Amino acid sequence: MAASTRRRHSSSSSSRMAVPAPVVLGVAMVVVVLASSATGASGQLRMGFYAESCPGVERMVGDFVRQHVRRVPTVAAALLRLHFHDCFVRGCDASVLLNSTAGSVAEKDAPPNLTLRGFDFVDRVKTLVEEACPGVVSCADVLALAARDAVVAIGGPSWRVPTGRRDGTVSTMQEALNDIPKHTMTFPELANLFASKGLGVRDLVWLSGAHTIGIAHCSSFAVRLYGYPGARGGNDTTDPSLDATYAANLRRRKCRAASGGYAEDAVVEMDPGSHLTFDLGYYRALLKHRGLLRSDAALLTDAAARADVEGVVGGAEEVYFQVFARSMARLATVQVKTGAEGEIRRNCAVVNGG
Repeated sequence: MAASTRRRHSSSSSSRMAVPAPVVLGVAMVVVVLASSATGASGQLRMGFYAESCPGVERMVGDFVRQHVRRVPTVAAALLRLHFHDCFVRGCDASVLLNSTAGSVAEKDAPPNLTLRGFDFVDRVKTLVEEACPGVVSCADVLALAARDAVVAIGGPSWRVPTGRRDGTVSTMQEALNDIPKHTMTFPELANLFASKGLGVRDLVWLSGAHTIGIAHCSSFAVRLYGYPGARGGNDTTDPSLDATYAANLRRRKCRAASGGYAEDAVVEMDPGSHLTFDLGYYRALLKHRGLLRSDAALLTDAAARADVEGVVGGAEEVYFQVFARSMARLATVQVKTGAEGEIRRNCAVVNGG
């Protein structure tokens, strides 16, 4: 999930198990999974949490998201990445949405988050919800629902999102620097970080598949194009684990070396040719050694993870939809705040009374 989206303006262990066999599903596939606790008490999350206090809120969020994702499909990747970055720092509590203050730099202004988008979109959804049910629905629930609905709108799977999350009141840049997966991480480093969130190796493999709708800035993988002097012999400075033909094309067309950096720090599709479609393209590219980030390539350095990738590529797309949905449901319960914890923010960018 280290894939970046266009740079924003600064305003605002699971046990190992075989990949499930294919099952016959309807055209409009809905994967129903039960969210399990992941390093936090999700016992107070439940389906229909707002059935009496704000009936229809899930439909309201879904309708708005579908309407806009169909017009601008890239919104899906933005919301999914925003949700992921939120859950990895202090849990799924919408702390990534908080603005910096005079006394503290917030998560959203940490370097890994400077390319996040979707803040204004979430604010618009929250405004609609507030008009219908003032002070009832948390920003954390709005974001979790919107991320799920955006994936569905772009043709991906659905999953159950129990609600009842509360919003956090603390957001710090340093915690984002510590907890958000880095694109330079090795497989053991990634696995350890996921384990600290109650997520397993398989969650790491399946959630990485979200890069099928992602893009990355040249600066995030340029070292793989220019940082390996003599690795292949002669003047070739390409990471030997990156396909040589693909690397040459990237250097020539996308990430040309320039004084002080790369041509406008261009963006590159992580699943070339189908980055607006939620499919297996990312994994197929990975097996061809065309994963852009070091953290992508790292998945192939672990025998079990590689076997999972090969297995899902060789199976039906619906199978991947199931395992991705299961991992997303687990992600959405990481260290959630419920009951009397946190607050229900009226404005997602500012703590109540702030």
